[in-house]
Amino acid sequence: MGALAALGVLAASTPWSVPALRQMLSPEAPASLEPDVCIVAPPTPYDPASGLPPTAARAVPPDVRCPVCGMFPARSPQWAAQIIFSNGDAQYFDSPLSLFMYLQDVARYSPGRSSGQIAAHYVTDASAPPDGKRTPWVDALSAYYVHGSSAKGPMRAGNLPAFATRAAADAFAERRGGVVLAFGAIDAALVAELASGGGHSHHQ
Repeated sequence: MGALAALGVLAASTPWSVPALRQMLSPEAPASLEPDVCIVAPPTPYDPASGLPPTAARAVPPDVRCPVCGMFPARSPQWAAQIIFSNGDAQYFDSPLSLFMYLQDVARYSPGRSSGQIAAHYVTDASAPPDGKRTPWVDALSAYYVHGSSAKGPMRAGNLPAFATRAAADAFAERRGGVVLAFGAIDAALVAELASGGGHSHHQ
């Protein structure tokens, strides 16, 4: 109802008063916002029927989400990473960057879990693209990472492509730019810088 029409109704039905006029002309209160949608990404239990040792790297299930950003790691196999807990449960990540973010605050992304329960860390060797049958997993702790290259990961930012050897990482950096870093050289400041630039956020 327009303001003039509202005034006509007010004049016809109610004795004119300043409080009544103010109430009629005041804007409606904004509707309350719906709460943020939570995306829960619990660890995937170990399946003894797989025939794999409990702490071995395994194929990324198509329906699991990254606990850091909510994406589906299986859709970007050339960037995927994973950690295995001592009981064989696994968490999968869309990129090495999400893995590093996770390791900085395991309890936040997997309530009830701790870094001390992690038995193995794996990243995809970017120099050996998956052939459709297997993913070339390598130990994340011994891998080499390229920071600042032109490669764009799942979040459309440089997500630290990983390599099994220093030579492969150096060759990639020569082609695509960036600097080669060992696992231990990737500190909290660098992770925070990359996370803020790439739009990573926790959707759990």
